[in-house]
Amino acid sequence: MPAENQEIQDQPWLDPDAEPFIQIKGVTKQFGDFVAVSSVDLEIFKGELFCLLGGSGCGKSTLLRMLAGFETPTAGSIFIDGVEMGEVPPYERPVNMMFQSYALFPHMDVEKNVAYGLKRDGIDKEEIRLRVAEMLEMVELTDFRKRKPHQLSGGQRQRVALARALVKQPKVLLLDEPLAALDKRLRERTQFELMNIQDRLGVTFVVVTHDQEEAMTLSTRIAVMDVGKFVQIGTPTEIYEYPDNRMVADFIGSINMFEGRVTENGADHIRVRSAEADSEFFIDRGLSIKEGTKVWVAVRPEKIRVSKSSPDNTDENWLRGKVEEIGYLGSLSTYRVRLENGKIVDVTVSNQIRPKDGRHVVYWEDEVYLNWDAGSPVVLTK
Repeated sequence: MPAENQEIQDQPWLDPDAEPFIQIKGVTKQFGDFVAVSSVDLEIFKGELFCLLGGSGCGKSTLLRMLAGFETPTAGSIFIDGVEMGEVPPYERPVNMMFQSYALFPHMDVEKNVAYGLKRDGIDKEEIRLRVAEMLEMVELTDFRKRKPHQLSGGQRQRVALARALVKQPKVLLLDEPLAALDKRLRERTQFELMNIQDRLGVTFVVVTHDQEEAMTLSTRIAVMDVGKFVQIGTPTEIYEYPDNRMVADFIGSINMFEGRVTENGADHIRVRSAEADSEFFIDRGLSIKEGTKVWVAVRPEKIRVSKSSPDNTDENWLRGKVEEIGYLGSLSTYRVRLENGKIVDVTVSNQIRPKDGRHVVYWEDEVYLNWDAGSPVVLTK
């Protein structure tokens, strides 16, 4: 298959002829005078693992509840598989929802918890047995089928809730902070389990999370929300490497931000002078910005190199400061470097070589030079 066709197949949102599986058109939700979701539009394609990401109160859970039918839009329309959901009650929608609390029945064993929804729907007993057995095998809980929820670990309870949601074979699975109750190590492992199950079943997942790393790991695409609106929609790479604005740049990962003004704008480069930096910023991408325009240059900590030696023969893309703090994280070390003007710059360095005698090459109070490639910064106008 040609590379272009493969890319469109893997990323259907790039195909102008592809039909969205979920369409949200001009949806607003008000609670009295408070606008929780404000006139948003969104298209999600079949088989996506789509994340709604944002801080508390941004509107992401309200939007998820409108997809489920638990809340009614004040304005706008929601379509799932071409059908308008306005008059469709929650129990008739082709969706299922997995709650943050898991909401398992404590008096039922794993098998009965997973079978509960099928029994309510009047499914034949033999079909229930087969579907429950298949789902428990998929989530690797066959040996735990007779245990009660209190006899399971947090990760096992999470998988029971997932199996119960998926056993009804919904077209869309809605997940509200599905991994929030798990510890960091288990959460990381469960993320990949969730991705593998979603890939095997081909069900469209819509996940609400406030965890940036979780969204980056799980999703095909992310919609970043703030005060009821989408501020950027894109793949994890697009969101991280090419944020549209300072809010997204600052919310996703760590960032160093420098305010300045454009001094030169060519077809393939841009120069920015900042009072916060020792040298001029040179970025090897042109932008449609007039000279003199106020901008912000954003550089991720891992894009920056730290050295005790000054850069040779250049007046671009370097800073000088003193190491104020060091954080050793095993695989990484983080340095907080204070510039002469007082600004703090964060630098992340991979620990590829074990420090001699446990001492870092760069140490507290050392004077250091920071530099980066011309392709590393992003220029933001808002």
